[in-house]
Amino acid sequence: MDSGNSRATTHSRARNRGGKTVEDAVDRYLTHKLESGGSRSSMEPPLRFFEAFCTSEGIERVDELESGDCREFGLRLADRKRNGEIAGSTANTYFAYVRAFLSFCVRDELINSNPADTESAEEFLPEDTSTRETQFWTAEQRKQLLAYADERVEQARREVIDTPLERAYRDRTAVVLLAELGVRGAELFRDKNDDDRNGLQWGDVDLERGRITVFGKSRDHEPVGLTEAAHNALSRLQRVQEPPIDEWPVFPTGHAASKYAAVEKATGERPEPGSDIDAICWEKEVAPPSITKEAGRQILKRLTNEAGIELEGDQEYLQPHGARRALGAELYESGHSELAQSALRHKSIETTHEAYSDIKAEDVAKSIDEVRE
Repeated sequence: MDSGNSRATTHSRARNRGGKTVEDAVDRYLTHKLESGGSRSSMEPPLRFFEAFCTSEGIERVDELESGDCREFGLRLADRKRNGEIAGSTANTYFAYVRAFLSFCVRDELINSNPADTESAEEFLPEDTSTRETQFWTAEQRKQLLAYADERVEQARREVIDTPLERAYRDRTAVVLLAELGVRGAELFRDKNDDDRNGLQWGDVDLERGRITVFGKSRDHEPVGLTEAAHNALSRLQRVQEPPIDEWPVFPTGHAASKYAAVEKATGERPEPGSDIDAICWEKEVAPPSITKEAGRQILKRLTNEAGIELEGDQEYLQPHGARRALGAELYESGHSELAQSALRHKSIETTHEAYSDIKAEDVAKSIDEVRE
């Protein structure tokens, strides 16, 4: 803990009789008071993430929070940024929302001072990099990655690589959906820190109507239309997997122990070691877990490396969010800002304009040149 900091929190146990839990305080804040110009839909995910962080650190009550805890939370956000889960700007926004929440707790007389409002607490927050520094897949990188994912399926079919055919189809489908639809990794894959994000399931896929339904950033279920390439990829994967139930994940894990655990939880009996666990899951209609967001990133890392894709600067691989940003940029640069808004499911056109302010600035400069010619 950051006990050496002179601004560290002084607990207010006298006023916070019994100690209000972090969960109760977050619920009260989201219900009665929102700050930082945020809406409930935008502020709830980061505050729930903070709530989960507190649980993982053994912090149950608000009056147990200290500046060092908020400093550790900033480090957790920095780790997520380093892993490509969120941008530096998002990490800073999350921390600002938590700071606003804790200021509310001060006014609610749950704590005496705000443990997030210290220089020490903010020390590990990542730099808020500008939009132009955010990775996005170039057209050539996208084509190269998709071509290699197709080639890998053929290699698995001919059994010239040590990858099951179903897994090759699974990985290709993940790449296609990211490249074609601008979906987020958290909308396709399981999030170990969010019980509501179990990964895309076949019950969420409607091939007849040409759409999938994802659990969006707003924490609402949102429809996403399928392009021809996305529709074809899902159709082929479905024929290979033959999912027996709607709850079957589109991107099932290949981790055998997780499948054994799923069967044991569903049936009360653990299969014998060495059993054909995939066949058991299918026969007993026990859905295996979806791959996690981390596993999704590992797939992209492996495919990026195996495909020999050239990257700029210190980039290690083509990140999931880079595909989303690339789609938006392509539409925005073509003059279809409203289409970009719809494709990315932004709540307002202002959000889209802000996300691609660098492109807008370049367009303004070009227009000035054209007027002066």
